[in-house]
Amino acid sequence: MIETKNYSGWIFANARYETWTQVIYRVKSRFQNPIFQNRRHVRAVQALLDFLQAEAVRSAVVFVGDAVFKTGVPSGVYGPEEFIEHVRGCTEEAMTLNRMHFCIGRLEASRLAISGKTDVEHIESLERRYGRRF
Repeated sequence: MIETKNYSGWIFANARYETWTQVIYRVKSRFQNPIFQNRRHVRAVQALLDFLQAEAVRSAVVFVGDAVFKTGVPSGVYGPEEFIEHVRGCTEEAMTLNRMHFCIGRLEASRLAISGKTDVEHIESLERRYGRRF
């Protein structure tokens, strides 16, 4: 699972904290820890693809844009170039092409409809969970 984030400014991050902070010209904004966010996505996909070994579904968070981490970059978080290097280093085949197509089919059949309504419901859910600014 690849969680992409398009941020600018300074990022203050800690892998153990529920929220991280973005600072642009002294304006601070909190956002949910994308490692935690993606971990929930990974668990949902692992449950749906329960015939796979859990290690077959991995997490990566990729920051695009011109954000600068003012704290150490947590493990599993990459810039685009670092992520490409990471992927190139993964040489072991995780599954056959046939199995991958089966997984894609199961995911497609199980996903919510792509619509404005589901987008609104998702945003409302995040606001209930994290408050107005998530």
